Amino acid sequence: MNVLVTGGAGYIGTELINLLTSNSIVEKVIIYDNLSRQNYNLFLGLKLHYHKKIQFVKGELLDSRSLRKVLKDIDIVYHLGAKVTTPFDSSDSHAFEQVNHWGTAELVYAVEESNVRRFVYTSSTGVYGSSDQEVDESSPVAPQTFYAISKMRGEEHVRRLLGKIDTYILRCGNVYGYSKSMRFDSVINKFVFEANFNKMVTVQGDGKQSRTFIHVDQLSRALNTLLTADVKGGTYNLVDKTIRVFDIVDELKQLIPALEFIFINQHLKLHQLNVKRNEQINEVLGVRQSDSLREELEEFVSRFSF
Repeated sequence: MNVLVTGGAGYIGTELINLLTSNSIVEKVIIYDNLSRQNYNLFLGLKLHYHKKIQFVKGELLDSRSLRKVLKDIDIVYHLGAKVTTPFDSSDSHAFEQVNHWGTAELVYAVEESNVRRFVYTSSTGVYGSSDQEVDESSPVAPQTFYAISKMRGEEHVRRLLGKIDTYILRCGNVYGYSKSMRFDSVINKFVFEANFNKMVTVQGDGKQSRTFIHVDQLSRALNTLLTADVKGGTYNLVDKTIRVFDIVDELKQLIPALEFIFINQHLKLHQLNVKRNEQINEVLGVRQSDSLREELEEFVSRFSF
């Protein structure tokens, strides 16, 4: 089986590539990435298992000619490539539109002309916008940031593949957890770094806003399982837990007693989102109820060099 992973050098991609290259049914993995985040960690250190399976192609999602070329003989596409810039997801709308919306459109056009049999698109729970009530896949979408709007529009293009090939739109929660290619602009990762090295965490708003999360290990394992899983095509929420921002800080305070925290614009009540776990898809893809947050944070902190 031959696999193409767009954005394969990124946070999720790095962990997925490790699993795919160790998967006995995978013959070749093509990493398609423009390295716009200047993240080269995937290429450093110990060689990956079965590294001879891997081919790297530096390319853009808007380069239709390059996309058609790399899709030759590909069986499954994981579309992870996207512009993701937290907390600046409400600025530079043009960049989000170009990459996440029209870049996805170009990829879908190319897939329609290929022999690809399965397509996996990592969207975001951000497409639901803000809600005080628990939402699920039947809830209306109401994205409130340029990032979320562009991911929703990407979904619309991917949906054209439904009924033609196995197609999965996965609305993922906020991703967190250690990886050598990890992002430090996502909330839990940012808090853990600041707590460990600065002993100071900055909280936006009153901290009572909730977010839905999934650990990068859980997400990458789920994606790897979807390589062959017998799952009906469609749109699924891929989330593990919903946590209040202040509760994350509280758990870190228990681990690091010297930790201090300050609030920015504490009078503001920021939007919150509680996404219901899809127990059926979680069971099929192996997304188990995770360990306690404190245990996860403790393990996370232990991965830092000092």
